[in-house]
Amino acid sequence: MDPRQRMEELYALIAYHNERYYTDDSPEISDYDYDQLSLELRALEAEYPLFKHADTPTARVVGGAKSGFKKVQHDVPVISLQDVFSKEEVYAFVDRIHSEIPGAAFSVEKKIDGLTLVLRYRDGKLTDAITRGDGSVGESVYENALMIDDIPKEIPEKLSYLEVRGECYMSAASFEAANKKQEGTGGKLYANRRNFAAGTLRQLDPAVVKERGLGIFIFNLEIAEGKSFAGHIESLKWLQSQGFTIIEEPKLCVSADEVWAAIEDIGDKRYSLQYGLDGAVVKLNSLADRVRLGMTSKVPRWAVAYKYPPERKETVVEDIIVQVGRTGRMTPLAILRPVRLAETTVSRVTLNNQDYIDEKDVRIGDSVIVQKAGDIIPELISVVKEKRPDGAKPFKMPDRCPVCGSPVVKEADGAHLHCSGENCPAKDSRALAYFAGKDAMDIDGMGPSSVESLISEGYLRNAADIYTLKDSREKLIEDGTIGKEKSVDNLIAAIERSKDNDIDKLIAGLGIRNVGKQSAKVLASAYKDMEALMAAGKDELMQLPDFGEVVAGDIEAFFADEKNRALVRRLGELGVNLRSRQSESRKDSRFAGKTFVLTGTLERYSRDEASAIIESFGGKASSSVSKKTSYVLAGAAAGSKLTKAQELGIPVISEEEFEEMIR
Repeated sequence: MDPRQRMEELYALIAYHNERYYTDDSPEISDYDYDQLSLELRALEAEYPLFKHADTPTARVVGGAKSGFKKVQHDVPVISLQDVFSKEEVYAFVDRIHSEIPGAAFSVEKKIDGLTLVLRYRDGKLTDAITRGDGSVGESVYENALMIDDIPKEIPEKLSYLEVRGECYMSAASFEAANKKQEGTGGKLYANRRNFAAGTLRQLDPAVVKERGLGIFIFNLEIAEGKSFAGHIESLKWLQSQGFTIIEEPKLCVSADEVWAAIEDIGDKRYSLQYGLDGAVVKLNSLADRVRLGMTSKVPRWAVAYKYPPERKETVVEDIIVQVGRTGRMTPLAILRPVRLAETTVSRVTLNNQDYIDEKDVRIGDSVIVQKAGDIIPELISVVKEKRPDGAKPFKMPDRCPVCGSPVVKEADGAHLHCSGENCPAKDSRALAYFAGKDAMDIDGMGPSSVESLISEGYLRNAADIYTLKDSREKLIEDGTIGKEKSVDNLIAAIERSKDNDIDKLIAGLGIRNVGKQSAKVLASAYKDMEALMAAGKDELMQLPDFGEVVAGDIEAFFADEKNRALVRRLGELGVNLRSRQSESRKDSRFAGKTFVLTGTLERYSRDEASAIIESFGGKASSSVSKKTSYVLAGAAAGSKLTKAQELGIPVISEEEFEEMIR
C-alpha cells in the first residue's frame, strides 16, 4: 500500500479508537492492538516526515473532557508514558538511564487498567477530584469521589496544598456483584470492567457510585507544598501513612535483570488479582533525577510502560461443530478442552470458514495454542503439529445444514456456506435474538438464552409473538422460563417501550441481508412508512445514497416474500410503530446531499444527537473525512479529522455555526 495512504488510514483509525476509548468509554480493540497501530504510525512518520500531520496523535495526549461536568485545568499535565513491548526495549531503557545516571534505581509497579484520577487537598481536606481529560483539562467528579471508600476525605498532615494521582478501578468482586444485580432484574450484563468503572465515575447520581464500590490506587505524588522527598517510593510510603491506598508492592530495582524479573513477576500474577492490569511501569526512583532528565514533547524520559502480550495457553480440540446463524450462515466452531484464559474459562473458538480451517490445518484431537484477542475474544493462534494424534483427519464442512438438513449453498464471497432452508430452527432463534438486540428493537432482558427458552417452551415462533407475551404473563411467572415475577414484568415493560421505536430499528431487526443499522436509517429517512418501503422496487432503491445493486436486490427480494410482508403488518396490528418519524421531519431537506463529519467533544449535543439532527434535515453523518465531506463539525480536543479537513480545504464549523445552520 502507498505509505501516505496507509498513514491516512492509521490517522483515521487511531482517531476513531481514541473516541471510543476516551469519549464513549467503549473501546473496540485491546490496548495492545491500539499500541501496534501507534507504533506502525510512528515508524511511518519517521520514514515519511512530509506526510506527517501537524496534530499527530503520536505527539500529544489524547482524550477530552466530556460534557455534563465542570471543566478543570490541570496544575500538572497528565501525560502518557512511552510504551515498550519487549525485553530488549526494557534493557535499552535501563541502559540509557544508567549511561546518564550511573547506579540509578527504578520503581517497578503494576499498571492498573482503570481511569486516571487526580485528587487535590487544601489544608488536609479533599477539595476536588479531576479526570484526565485531554491531559491539560479534565472534568471534576468531586461529588462522586466522596463516594469512594479508598479516597480519604481528610488527611492527618495539613499541607497547604497536596495533589496526587491514582487509577480508579472496579474489583472483580464488585463487577460480579453488579452483574448479579443486572441478572436478577433482567437487565443486560456489563461486559468490561474498565468501561464500567469509567461509566460509573461519570454518573450524575453519586449514590450509584457508592453502590458500585469503586476502588483507587494512588501511584504518584504530584505536588506537596511544604514537604519534600528524595525518592518516589519514599513519597508513596508517606502517602500510605496519610491514609491513601497506594499501588501494591512497588519494587526497587537497579540492574536491568532485576527490572525484568520484577516485570515477569507481575506478569505471572496479573490474572490472579482482584483488579485488572494492562502492563507494568518502570520509573526512575530519584525525583531530582526525573527533573534533570525532563520530557520529550509527549512523554517523560524517565519512565516506560511495558505492555504484556495477550496470555496464550495450550489446549485440545475435542470436537468441531457447525453453528447456523440468523441469516443461515454456517460457522465452524472448535470445542476445546476448557482452559482458564485472561480471567475466564474458554471452551470454544470460531474457525470462521473452510479456508481458515485449511490454512491452519485444524483437526479434531489437535493440541492448539489459543489467546483472547484484546483479552476478550478467544482466537486460535496455531496448531501444535508435533502433538497431533495418529489418524487425525482434516475437517470438511457439511453439504447439508446440521440443524434442518437443507442443502448448503455458497454465499457471494465464496468463503462462507449458507443454509437454504426456509424454516430452519437455528435461523429462527438467532434471528429473534437479533430482532430484540441493541442494534435493532433494543428489548432489554431478551438475550439469546431467553429467546431460546421462549422458543423451546412454545411462546415464540416469529417476531410478532414477542408482542403477545404480555398475554402469557401469569404462565411465564409460574413456569419460570425467563425468571421470576420482576424479570417477567421488566421484560414485558421493555417490549411495550420498543413499540414506539422509529422504523429504522424495525427495519434493522427484520434481518434483511446486507441491511444493518446505517442502511436502516437511510431507508427510514427515505420512506414515510413500512408500506411505502415494501412497495419500493430495486431501481428505486438504488437511487438512495450508497445503495448498490446487491443491497437493493436483497431488500426487494425480502419484501417480495408474502410471509415477510405479513409479519410486518402483523407487528403493526400489535401496536408496533410502522411510520417513519425521520421521513416526516424531512420536509425541510436543507442538508440534502451534504456529508458531515463530527470530531472532538461537543458541548451541547452527544454524537448521536448531532448525527440525528443532520439526518433529520436530509444530510449524512460520516465517520471519516474525504474530498466528498461537506463540513466538519469540530468540538473541543478535535484531532486528526480536523487536521485532514484543513489540509483538504473542507469547511470547519463550530457548534455555534451548526446551530445557525439548523435554526
